[in-house]
Amino acid sequence: MKKIFMFLAVMGVMAFSAQNAAAQDEQPAETTATEVVTEATEATDELPEEVPMHQALKTKFIEGGAGFMALVIACLILGLALCIERILYLGFSKTNTKKLLAKIEAALQNGGVKEATEVCRNTRGPVASIFTQAFLRLADGQSLEEVEKAVVSYGGVEASKMEQNLSWISLFIAIAPSLGFLGTVIGMIQAFDAIMVAGDMSPAVVAGGMKVALITTVGGLIVAVILQIFFNYILSQVESLTIEMEDASITLMDILVKYQGK
Repeated sequence: MKKIFMFLAVMGVMAFSAQNAAAQDEQPAETTATEVVTEATEATDELPEEVPMHQALKTKFIEGGAGFMALVIACLILGLALCIERILYLGFSKTNTKKLLAKIEAALQNGGVKEATEVCRNTRGPVASIFTQAFLRLADGQSLEEVEKAVVSYGGVEASKMEQNLSWISLFIAIAPSLGFLGTVIGMIQAFDAIMVAGDMSPAVVAGGMKVALITTVGGLIVAVILQIFFNYILSQVESLTIEMEDASITLMDILVKYQGK
C-alpha cells in the first residue's frame, strides 16, 4: 500500500508541474498574439485612404496646368461631338438596297417611271437620292448614257456629303498631341527656371516642371487615340456606304436597260 501511495503522490507532483509549465508557455504566446494583432491594426490605420477616380483626374488636371489641359479637353469634346454627328448621319443613310431595287423594278412594271420616282422619294438615304435624280432625268426624255452620267456625278456629291466634317476631326487628332507637347516644352522651361532660381538640381526643384510636362503630354496622346479610333470607324462606314451606292447604281442601270428594251 505504501508503494501505491508513493506512486500516486509522485504522479500528482509531475502532473502539477506539467500544468504550471504549460501555463507559463501560454502566457508569452498570448502576449505575442496580442502584440501582432495590435501592430496589424495600427498598420491598417496608417494605410492611405483610396481617392475616387474623378477626384484623382481633377487633381491631375490641375497639376497639368489648367490652361493647356482645358485646350486638350476642348479638342476632345469638339472632336467627339463631330464624331457622334457623323455616326448618326451615316446610320440614317443606310438603306436596304435590295429591297429598294425590288420595289423600283415592281413600280416600273406597274406604273412606269413616275411611280418608281415616288418610291425613291419616299425612301431616305443617299442611294434613294441618286435613284431619284436618275428617274427625273429619265422622265425628261434623256438617254441612258446621260442618266448614267448623272448617277455618277450625283454619287460623287453624296460621297462628299458623307465625308463632311472628317477634316475637322483629323485636325483635332493632330492638335491634341501638339498641345500636349507644347505643355511639355513649357514644363521643361519652368523646371529650368526653378533650377536657375534655386541654384540646385535637386529632384524637389525639378519635379514640378517635369510633372506639368508629362501630364500634358499624356493628356494630349489619350485624346488623340480616342478620336483616332472614332475616325477610323467613320471611315470604314463611309467606304461601306460608297461601295453599296456603286453596286446599287450598277444594278439600277441594268434594270433601266431592261425596262427600255421592252
